[in-house]
Amino acid sequence: MQQSENSAGEAAVELTDLPNALIACKVLEDVFNDDQLKARFEAVFLAFDAGTTFQFFKSFRRVRVNFTDALAAAEAREKLHKSDFNGKEMRLYFAQSVHIGSPSLQPPKPDKQFLISPPASPPVGWQQTPDAQPLINYDLLRAVSKLGPGEQYELHTGTPTTPSVIVHVCETEEDSSEGEADGGADGGGEGGKQRARPKIIQTRRPDFTPAVTQ
Repeated sequence: MQQSENSAGEAAVELTDLPNALIACKVLEDVFNDDQLKARFEAVFLAFDAGTTFQFFKSFRRVRVNFTDALAAAEAREKLHKSDFNGKEMRLYFAQSVHIGSPSLQPPKPDKQFLISPPASPPVGWQQTPDAQPLINYDLLRAVSKLGPGEQYELHTGTPTTPSVIVHVCETEEDSSEGEADGGADGGGEGGKQRARPKIIQTRRPDFTPAVTQ
């Protein structure tokens, strides 16, 4: 007795979960245009439930059949699915019910609202990243500080395929002007000789062979 009650309860739960509407797909176009054929189509479903209503969607060639009872919808689907109607196979499917919950549009969840530009406020737990310290090559600064005017410091040794990188320390305008003044006052002696400036070697222009036109 207990088993029968459990089985009846399970069946009741399953029936309440079933939708009370069917969707007829790929319906003949004549059903939408011919009133007599439409009446025959409706009579097929009215035999299962006298309170059945219909919604015709001509552009999709579909008909929604609304029953007053889910049991009638299940019985009609079981007996009429893939049956013949006016020389055309009828395909019936249960209508999927969509539960929106509230008729008004709800605001989005605040989990990812900080992605909206501009953000209203930073997310919880957000911390500003400190700026990285500038990269200073102290070895290079120390080596350059020890150089005198006219000396050079090689940063990168050249290879057969790559050039070398060399830092040259140039004279300032004050040093050059003082040297010229001392040289003019001493009459070109050894004490007033101007220090030789390093010669800047220009990059050699590649060879160019003009094309011979005939």
